[in-house]
Amino acid sequence: MPITPERTRFVFTKLERELVRLSSERQPESVHSFRTGTRRLQTLLEDLLPQRDRNHKKLLKMLTRIRKRAGKVRDLDVQLAALRSLKTPQEPRRKTLLMQSLIELRAEHDKKLRKVLDKETVREIRKRLQRASKEFNLDSVRDPLATAKQMLERAPRPQGSPSEELLHQYRILTKRARYTAEFAAKSPETDRFIVQLRRVQDALGDWHDWLMLTQNAASQLGELPHSSLLAVLRNVTGSKSRRAVAVLATSGSAKPAPGSPGVAQEPGHQKRNVKPSPASLRATSAA
Repeated sequence: MPITPERTRFVFTKLERELVRLSSERQPESVHSFRTGTRRLQTLLEDLLPQRDRNHKKLLKMLTRIRKRAGKVRDLDVQLAALRSLKTPQEPRRKTLLMQSLIELRAEHDKKLRKVLDKETVREIRKRLQRASKEFNLDSVRDPLATAKQMLERAPRPQGSPSEELLHQYRILTKRARYTAEFAAKSPETDRFIVQLRRVQDALGDWHDWLMLTQNAASQLGELPHSSLLAVLRNVTGSKSRRAVAVLATSGSAKPAPGSPGVAQEPGHQKRNVKPSPASLRATSAA
């Protein structure tokens, strides 16, 4: 199935707009739009284009540096939104303190993001985007729908309940396959495939967001192992993980073994002690 020329051109022009917007203001929506735009361009150049030239490689390197900074801000935006949506009477003071801690951490990462968005860098990226768009050869691009399906066929098959690490891999793979398929020309087959991927991506993304929030809350409330707020967060995360496994099992893309009850490890009992630092808040993602 051929690639859509309009969609391809739009990726370059939209990302240029989002870069300019991000350089002037870093609200949750602008951060999110820039990250998803960068991921879509990365998919186009890395998964659908057989060979990349020097401009492509330099462009992706520059964008990746900014995207990683933006990802840390985006993670905190999502966690703050999840925490605000949590309607629970348990430990309101600790919830407020946790909220304030995440807000302060976001401000730190926003400052670092602002530093990498200097005028010279933005100007160079815009020039490279315009050049890449102008010189892009549609005739050399792989079939988007076939490529997306091949991505899913290479997904590892769990023998039992999928671990958190494996669910995370599925989350990244599903997102990338969806972005790839979206370059295909419109058809009933393409539409059905994308809807299926979006359903899986949403479930896995929702689980991952709450998992990150729970891990950060655990690091903040570590001296209170019986915190009722932490217990609520773990319960919500457990529910999200079970739903993600169920959606994945019925998706037809990467099915866990029949009868899998949920993820292997319950939230709050991780091998990693994730603290609210730049390393712990790294998102390997996005949208």
